[in-house]
Amino acid sequence: MSVSYPRLAARTLRFTLGIPRNITVSPDGSTVRFIRTPDGVTRTGQLWEHDVESGSESLLVDPVALLGEDGEQLSAEERSRRERSRESAAGLVAYDVDDTGRWACFALSGRLWAVHLGAKAVTALPSVGAVIDPRLDPTGRRIAYASGGALRVIGVDGKGERALVSPETDTQVWGQAEFIAAEEMERYRGFWWAPDGSSLLVERFDDAPVQTWHIADPENPDREPVAQRYPAAGTPNAEVTLWHVGLDGSRTEIVWDRNAYEYLGRVTWTADGAPLLQVLSRDQKASQVLSVDIATGATTVLRELRDEAWVELSSAPRFLPDGRLATVDDVDGWRRVVVEGSPVTPDGWQVRSVVEIFADSVIATASQEPTEIQVVRFGLDGTVTPLTDGAAVHGAVVGGPTTVVVRSGLDVVGTTVTVHREDAAPAAIRVLAEPAPLEPSVTLLHAGDDKLRTAVLFPRDHQPGSRRLPVLMDPYGGPHAQRVLSSARAFLEAQWLADQGFCVVVADGRGTPGRGHAWERAVLHEFATVTLDDQVVALHAVAAAYPDDVDTSRVGITGWSYGGYLSALAVLQRPDVFHAAVAGAPVTEWRLYDTCYTERYLGDPNTQPEVYDRNSLIPLAPQLERPLMIIHGLADDNVVAAHTLRLSSALLAAGRPHTVLPLSGVTHMTPQEVVAENLKLLQLQFLKEHLGA
Repeated sequence: MSVSYPRLAARTLRFTLGIPRNITVSPDGSTVRFIRTPDGVTRTGQLWEHDVESGSESLLVDPVALLGEDGEQLSAEERSRRERSRESAAGLVAYDVDDTGRWACFALSGRLWAVHLGAKAVTALPSVGAVIDPRLDPTGRRIAYASGGALRVIGVDGKGERALVSPETDTQVWGQAEFIAAEEMERYRGFWWAPDGSSLLVERFDDAPVQTWHIADPENPDREPVAQRYPAAGTPNAEVTLWHVGLDGSRTEIVWDRNAYEYLGRVTWTADGAPLLQVLSRDQKASQVLSVDIATGATTVLRELRDEAWVELSSAPRFLPDGRLATVDDVDGWRRVVVEGSPVTPDGWQVRSVVEIFADSVIATASQEPTEIQVVRFGLDGTVTPLTDGAAVHGAVVGGPTTVVVRSGLDVVGTTVTVHREDAAPAAIRVLAEPAPLEPSVTLLHAGDDKLRTAVLFPRDHQPGSRRLPVLMDPYGGPHAQRVLSSARAFLEAQWLADQGFCVVVADGRGTPGRGHAWERAVLHEFATVTLDDQVVALHAVAAAYPDDVDTSRVGITGWSYGGYLSALAVLQRPDVFHAAVAGAPVTEWRLYDTCYTERYLGDPNTQPEVYDRNSLIPLAPQLERPLMIIHGLADDNVVAAHTLRLSSALLAAGRPHTVLPLSGVTHMTPQEVVAENLKLLQLQFLKEHLGA
């Protein structure tokens, strides 16, 4: 019996299993290491090594062989960490390698493991509690790890295990990123080794100021609700401090103006200079880059950034080998690499992230066309040398003379991983992903005056002009996430939906990445108007381009998270355009969402309540006149189920019929095979019924 597309997509984690990930290259460029599952359906990641000279690869770590019949057991802390990073795989999901190339380490099933890379020998080291985020010191002598709120250290030989710093209260945690940093600032680390391995910078956060919410399990009323500290918009954050900690446990607090700059956004510490911090004000309109005197804990301001909307956190500040400061800042409308305050990347290039820094250049991922991401060498003398090209999304990792390029394009469904070395022909690393059961047929349009990047997909058997199909808008639509990319794999689900009898439209409106400063900041205070208006513009552009193929009297919209908010908003605010909606895990009341994300775009609800009111779905409930299905995982600790319950209550109070589908035990992600399959089929049935597909 054939497997349905939704089940296969869930089984393969959207066809990402089997693709090499977490790629590292040794400093001399001779060895590439990566995590890869043994095939396209097994979720257990293994650690592999690719020899650049010979092109051979070898298995370093097989979690199944290490754990045997016991299998993998995850602590509550590790499950939370994976939820923050949207990690659905199992086995090895991360590892660390020291700068000497002698040792690697990783956490598996809550235990600490070390790998002698020369001998390819794996050893379980003594550890205390559930091991979180182990990191080798750069000299390869010791491993630090977080556990039970403490930061602990042990020699790679398994000797000297001890706590360096421990919590003094049950709300203190050392060595881990607080909720806000991991969920909204893409900072998942909480400690950083000194280049010589003699000490560390260690975050300590204290959740005591943060309000407590409770995540209940209604399916099992005998279970206690889980208490969770959740910093909702306008409420206190965790108290975050940074400390210089010696191997003897001595510690010095790193001092900056935490009243003015509440968020610890970025930390780097390399051999090219003192530690660097980037801190951010609570309203995110001001940021400082600071150097640290580890002897005294004092900091010096190296660069100040201000923006009337918000300062964007990007790649962490770094020193060049000659000691000059390199940052990624928004300057004159574009995100640029900046050295000592002077931009080195030209107009028209939107820098996505820094790959590596050299004495004479910076390698970065960047875009000219927002649907494409290229790897580019930007010379400090102003030269620009693209290392990739074409309609594709590229990423890279560099070590010495070796560059590994990861590519996903529109020309083929799949991902390639290629090793480039200056003195050798390119070599491929095997990709073991499950073959996709369909090939998307994607047309990219520029919609409206703003040239909204818009993808259009028809059923693969559709004959142009043969029939007018209902339209299904499938957006994310919110800031910091991009759906319309030159990657066929990104449109597999959209094509499957189209094959069910729809014209599927995916549009990136204002606020999405890749198109410069003003574009991203157009959503300031105006989620509800700007992002919805852009979906309407995209729809009208598609209707104009395909007048004989789309039926604008039958328009549905579906989305998850911000896309869920946008879907519910569409039928509430514009029933003249949208005729049915499926809203998954929607934010319905922004006062219930977290501080950093929400206040960045909507300000403080205590001083700007009118902004929150006009972007909330709750006051719009009496306007519902179209079919609406709302889906929510009851174990969601990011967009809590209260969002859906409050909207449903308001709809009920207004006498507006609607459908609510609660998912017991499901978080903000839905990786479970059966749940994901049946959920998608129920959504499809709902949309077909109400749109006549």
